[in-house]
Amino acid sequence: MYDLIGIAISVIIVVSVVLALSALVISRISLNRNVWLAGVFADILDFFYLPIKAVFHRFADARTLDKWMVSLKNVAHRSDFAKTKHRLLLTPHCLRSLDCPAPSTRFGIECRSCGRCVFSKMKEDAERFGYTLYIIAGSSYVRHIVQKESADGAFLVACNYELNKVMRALKHKDIVTYGVPLLMDGCYNTEVDYENLIAVLESFGAPHSGNHRSQSEKS
Repeated sequence: MYDLIGIAISVIIVVSVVLALSALVISRISLNRNVWLAGVFADILDFFYLPIKAVFHRFADARTLDKWMVSLKNVAHRSDFAKTKHRLLLTPHCLRSLDCPAPSTRFGIECRSCGRCVFSKMKEDAERFGYTLYIIAGSSYVRHIVQKESADGAFLVACNYELNKVMRALKHKDIVTYGVPLLMDGCYNTEVDYENLIAVLESFGAPHSGNHRSQSEKS
């Protein structure tokens, strides 16, 4: 009996390692081209995320794992995101000016369009493409936002760690995510490739519904 249990455990361990390694290889390949079964492999990496990340912490840069996972999830989510009707644009406060005059609320920073940072333009572009913009100081704000909004899609701008974290959280909220990483990590004075951001927004087009309302119209 105990021999059978030992064999079963060994088989489970071997299968788990093979699945995790296969998913890692596929996620790395996804950086350069589309891959099959991206959603399945993304789910595998989500399931084994903590032990895999512990290995990366010991032998490599853990940010690499998040980068690969975000890339894989983008491949998996792309077609579904294009079908979403009410989209959020969730962006990090670290992109704003150090002397930003905008007030902070439980839903994030309320941009005043002062022209001191990229958010003045991003606010206009979010409206143009049919997104509701939120500038948040951390992933904890997302919970309040998704309770307020009846969104089915969330376009994320952040470092890869935060992108992966929010993607994993919103997966359980039936909100399809797509992420664009920052050019560099940090708590302030970070940057995003704005031309690439606009190109990706353009590639998705406007949401399918015509009932999008901006934050100003809702308040």
